[in-house]
Amino acid sequence: MIVRQRHKLTGKQKAAILLISLGPDVSAQVYKHLTDEEIEQLSLEISSVQKVNNELKETIVDQFHQIALAQDYISQGGVGYAKTVLEKAFGKQEAASIINRLTSSLQVRPFDFARKADPQQVLNFIINEHPQTIALVLSYLDPEQAGQILSELPEKMQAEVAKRIATMDSTSPEIISQVEQVLEKNLATSLTEDYTQTGGIESVVEVLNGVDRSTERTILDALEVEDPELAEEIKKRMFVFEDIVILDNRAIQRVIREVDNDDLRLALRVASEEVKEIVFNNMSQRMAETFKEEMEYMGPVRLRDVEEAQTRIVATIRRLEEIGEIIIARGGGDDIIV
Repeated sequence: MIVRQRHKLTGKQKAAILLISLGPDVSAQVYKHLTDEEIEQLSLEISSVQKVNNELKETIVDQFHQIALAQDYISQGGVGYAKTVLEKAFGKQEAASIINRLTSSLQVRPFDFARKADPQQVLNFIINEHPQTIALVLSYLDPEQAGQILSELPEKMQAEVAKRIATMDSTSPEIISQVEQVLEKNLATSLTEDYTQTGGIESVVEVLNGVDRSTERTILDALEVEDPELAEEIKKRMFVFEDIVILDNRAIQRVIREVDNDDLRLALRVASEEVKEIVFNNMSQRMAETFKEEMEYMGPVRLRDVEEAQTRIVATIRRLEEIGEIIIARGGGDDIIV
């Protein structure tokens, strides 16, 4: 097949010409990401191409580059963001053409903008909708994101929405488009409103991390009387596992002796290299080698188990501090060491 005219080409033919233009080495790398069926179809198309003029090659490569750029823009900020950037770069007409090629060739899924939004924001705008509408939106979100939203729905609605997702067959593109437009408009309005977030638990934690130990103890003791749950939540965030790097060597060695070895192995599984190094440096050489070997052959572990192990170790660190066994360096006052 001698290929000259762009408008007569199918998507498969364009893909074949692109791979021919990229050369055998790059094409071989692309093949690694394709299914057997896709490889077979593409190979068939490539074998049927006898000659492609240079102008057409350049056009196909340029089209691919534009679509790749658009896809990157969409991943950064959604279709609306991609359209704005492309219009500035290529003009409105060409931008519209690129977006159309992208949505038809790469099949951009509906509600792409919602998949980049905070689950709580999406929940706020759909919680009062009909269960069928909620089911439609959730079915297009990432599973983890949809699961978070589903778990926040009223209990009496959760099963109904889950049932509708399970039994959903096909939905009119017009209906999908209508729901998508309304949700996108609401989310866009919410995101562009000029609100400055102040306060909150993270804010008070940052403040307390900068005070001396006696001030912190006075505040937390008072909070434990007035609001025990809030006091506990603040305590949890005052010191996280990665903060172990601010402890001195004596304190780290004390913590290592106190905590369960299984917990420590789990906790170190996803820890930073800095944390691992400082912990291993405070073990005997034999113990460190044993730990590294056991961690290497530990096999897959659940992230939840790792987080729980880290929480138990943090609780131990705070307990050791409470009884005066170790010191967590803070700003000012009675934690200055001389």
